[in-house]
Amino acid sequence: MAEGPDPVDSMLDLMRRLPPTNVEENVNALIQICPDYADDLLGSVDQPLKVRTDRATGKDYLACDYNRDGDSYRSPWSNEYDPPIEDGTAPTPKLRKLEIAANEAFDTYRELYYEGGVSSVYLWDLDDGGFAGVVLLKKAMTPTSPDEPSGSWDSIHVFETAERGRQAHYKLTSTVMLELVTKQNNKADDTSVLSEPEKKASEQGWNSSGEITLSGSMTRQTEQDWPVHEPTSHITNTGKMIEEMEMKMRNLLQEVYFGKTRDIVYDLRSVDDLEKARRQRELQKELVGFIKR
Repeated sequence: MAEGPDPVDSMLDLMRRLPPTNVEENVNALIQICPDYADDLLGSVDQPLKVRTDRATGKDYLACDYNRDGDSYRSPWSNEYDPPIEDGTAPTPKLRKLEIAANEAFDTYRELYYEGGVSSVYLWDLDDGGFAGVVLLKKAMTPTSPDEPSGSWDSIHVFETAERGRQAHYKLTSTVMLELVTKQNNKADDTSVLSEPEKKASEQGWNSSGEITLSGSMTRQTEQDWPVHEPTSHITNTGKMIEEMEMKMRNLLQEVYFGKTRDIVYDLRSVDDLEKARRQRELQKELVGFIKR
């Protein structure tokens, strides 16, 4: 008798077909249905990063599956879990020293490129003698009025490091999750044609005329070799790779995804008078004909 499909594969296949804006709700629903596969699902699905505050230092940090132990999350600043737990997973003293330096370095990177937001770096040892880590970056735009846009940018950069003499091989997997919400509100000039709910909204001064939500995620991978002169060289090397990867992914989002969306919208609805454009094309053809004569 043939075995059925793997439950985790089926859940991941389902997640790819569900709206990305509801990823947290969908993951929680699947965990309730299949609680035995909760860890596998949480480790395979990227979710928007959560901002938490370190009680010991007062600094913000990002929570994800890489700094989670049960229901507690480890802060990169104090190395303590919240809520507190005994025997929580933590890096070795040598790796913890590198983790502290990495958090300071990427905190500067965050301020230079994001001008705000929150960053966190977590490192852990691998069984083969190397180490791995994750660099998290989040920037959220909170609207101050109902008609202002809102959105968030979440970057998750997971890397593995294998030292080979005076060089190290790095494997980087980067995921960017982007969500943009724009709202268009117009004053209601004529309430005679509005329904009762719309009239009530117009009496308050505004009539919502539309909302556009663009969201999704993108994942890219790369592998590179870099020289290692001292332990902090790992921070410099991974920093260069992450900086280059974020630039490439941002350009892809801007030129390919948003550009394609703009082309589709322009094909569906022109901003200019189509009849006027048709006459201009006919006039151009006539002028070209006269020139060829």
